[in-house]
Amino acid sequence: MELYIKNMVCDRCILIVRQELEKLGLQVADITLGKVDLHSPPAPAQLQELHTSLQALGFELINKHKDQLVELVKTKVIEKIHHNSLQDLKESLAQLVAKDLNKEYAYLSRLFSETEGITVEKYIIQQKVEKVKELLEYGELNLNEIAFKMGYSSSAHLSTQFKSVTGMSPSRYKGSTSHDRKPLDQVG
Repeated sequence: MELYIKNMVCDRCILIVRQELEKLGLQVADITLGKVDLHSPPAPAQLQELHTSLQALGFELINKHKDQLVELVKTKVIEKIHHNSLQDLKESLAQLVAKDLNKEYAYLSRLFSETEGITVEKYIIQQKVEKVKELLEYGELNLNEIAFKMGYSSSAHLSTQFKSVTGMSPSRYKGSTSHDRKPLDQVG
């Protein structure tokens, strides 16, 4: 049985969800960002208890197929941006996500916009900006290296996009004392 869980955006989220499932005696076959495969379906009481415990931790069970699909788009985007290098992409990230999910991009784009109130492209840009903020704070890469790693055509393109989202240049952000990074599940 598959369960879809909203706000699972990192490896620690996977660990916490796994612990909650095991507390309820549910046997996990596989667990990835946003999705859990169980060996057998939970009893209704277990499902309700799981719903309650996950909600207390900031997660949410997703029941509607369309909501599950939107959450899969989000987790694929987060996975690709925050856990991979984008420098070798040969096609747009949005198209790659659609291909990974074996869905038409136009359908996913329309569904995402209706559900989230922003386009997939804007969501991708906002996630990329959050990753750029993280890389700027680490201080290990210069802006050209960050642009390359994040798949931008140039540091000027990165700077323009960064400023349009944050209202400040990357160098000004790096030099500021208060950094306003958002949790990945609150981007959008």
